[in-house]
Amino acid sequence: MLYSKLLSDDKKSFELKTAASKKTIELAEKKENSQAKRDALLNVITFQVLNQDYYRFDYAYKTLLENAISAKDSLNIANAYRYKASYLKNNAVYDSAFYFYGKSEELYKNLNDDEGYGNVLLNKSTTQYFANDFLRADVTGVRAYNILKNLDDKYKIYIILTILGNINNELSDYDKALDYHKKALEIIDKYDVDNDQHPRATALNNIGHTYKLQKNYKEAINYFNLALENKKLVNDTPDLYVLLLDNLAYCKLKIKDYSSLPGMFLESLKISDSLKLYSNSIYSLNHLSEFYAEKNDLENARKCSERAMKLAEITKLPVDILSALKQSSLVFPSDEAKKYSQDYIRINDSLQQKERKSQEKFARISLETDEIIQEKDVLEDRNRKLLYIFVTTIILTSLLFVVRAQRARTRELLYKQAQQKANEDIFNLMMSQQSIIDESRDKEKKRLAQDLHDGVLGRMFGLRLNLDSLNNNNDDETVKRRFELLNELKTIEQDIREISHDLNREKQVLINNFVSIVHNLLEEQRASYQANLKYTIDNHVNWDKVNNAIKINMYRILQEGLQNINKYANASNISVEIKGDKENLYLKIKDDGIGFDVNKKSKGIGMQNMISRTHDCQGIIDINSKKDNGTQIVITIPLQTKQLIVEEA
Repeated sequence: MLYSKLLSDDKKSFELKTAASKKTIELAEKKENSQAKRDALLNVITFQVLNQDYYRFDYAYKTLLENAISAKDSLNIANAYRYKASYLKNNAVYDSAFYFYGKSEELYKNLNDDEGYGNVLLNKSTTQYFANDFLRADVTGVRAYNILKNLDDKYKIYIILTILGNINNELSDYDKALDYHKKALEIIDKYDVDNDQHPRATALNNIGHTYKLQKNYKEAINYFNLALENKKLVNDTPDLYVLLLDNLAYCKLKIKDYSSLPGMFLESLKISDSLKLYSNSIYSLNHLSEFYAEKNDLENARKCSERAMKLAEITKLPVDILSALKQSSLVFPSDEAKKYSQDYIRINDSLQQKERKSQEKFARISLETDEIIQEKDVLEDRNRKLLYIFVTTIILTSLLFVVRAQRARTRELLYKQAQQKANEDIFNLMMSQQSIIDESRDKEKKRLAQDLHDGVLGRMFGLRLNLDSLNNNNDDETVKRRFELLNELKTIEQDIREISHDLNREKQVLINNFVSIVHNLLEEQRASYQANLKYTIDNHVNWDKVNNAIKINMYRILQEGLQNINKYANASNISVEIKGDKENLYLKIKDDGIGFDVNKKSKGIGMQNMISRTHDCQGIIDINSKKDNGTQIVITIPLQTKQLIVEEA
């Protein structure tokens, strides 16, 4: 069809191609099934997916698929599934997109179409990346690269190398990520691959971003500056330009080079706001807030954080919401910061659960796709010999066993990675709140020092001079004056006593952040459940000097222990005791519930987590329980360095 040929002509305008797309669909409705009709419909859905202009997409896709199936046109069946998957991916329906990519992948593979097969694997890897299934995305991406690297399309090779670099950044394998991004840059430079999207600047930004994640800020600055030498970016790809500008400014902030700050942040923010690139604006606002906080300009730091929070409510993107909450928790007063921290933890935990469900869904789709293909093969080969069917069944069973075992190992690894990230986030939040407490302590000590210096010491100096002047006189007036000065000494003694009391109250009030979080957890337990809870926390433990990993694991063990009691123990009374000495920390959790058989080989995942966390701390866990006689768990954790716990005088 003449109109469909216009869709692949790069010299034609977008408006003309859009009109040609609509006209092709109208003409196709009147045509009988033929190779020309199928090719015309393929041109239409290809144009629509590339330009995200989906006029009657479902009709074009379904007609192409039905006609291709009727004509046994395997290539166009594969093409139809592929572009249906791309349509779903562009609309963020990742599980369905993954399913249709799987269907087209098998067809391209059977047709020995390496270009189609490689493109589908590339898109599958991208889909898994967008759904945060990074481990499987890496495996699929490597498969795609091994096919595409042998083809002539160098831009596709650049794309898959970039995706693999981004995936390995998410997996925190930064050396591997740098290798992929530098290979992508080599492809761009060697084959002069360039277009109005400026892939060279993108590759330089990706390399700089990876160095930034490694905290190698000086090397990152070099690459960002190289990318910004391209003066066309601000007009051709303003989103890339503002990202580069903000990344460069942030690295300068980290090395305390304030020469062009906050100007660069403000320029990036201005462009992002003008183009309504809200995610970029949030990115810049968070960095501006961090800059102002470092300059002790908390008013502007909080204003930036507040605006970032409002924009995150517009985008509704989890990554925007989490970044805004995290920065707000660092710059607002302790009460507000605590709320932001709690919101951050709640949303982050929710996202992790969704990611796990999404990953399981992908694995299920992959497995179901394999089963559907197998069923089709069985129907086609139903007349084959019984022995062949028997052997095939054994092979399939073995394959399913291997797939399930591999999936279980992969889930375990993903869980540990998510757990590690959660621990790091909790640590960062604890440290930020601790810094606020330390600042308050320093201010109070400074005030008390000023009171002593300006008040008490000054008055004592004056009394000493007055007493010296009275040493040689014994008349009545002198005696009276001495008596008055002695009374003044008593007043000064009372002032010193009050300052001492203030210092003691400060020591009791400034409870460190870990104790506060544990206290809140226990109070929430007491308020939410009927069981009577009694707990003690040793005030002699200096938690500031205890390893942060130990604090995080102790908190999670206590949390898991209380959850197990609430779910299964049916207890009336619970006691929790946390104490320490110079060598060990001790956590004791006891209840009078129904108990359980500790010799049972299979333990629940909650108990396994408690055991695993104790072992991570090189600790010992002692579990005593009997049926109908309650449960007692005692955990002993050695301190990793000497003098981590100090007794108060």
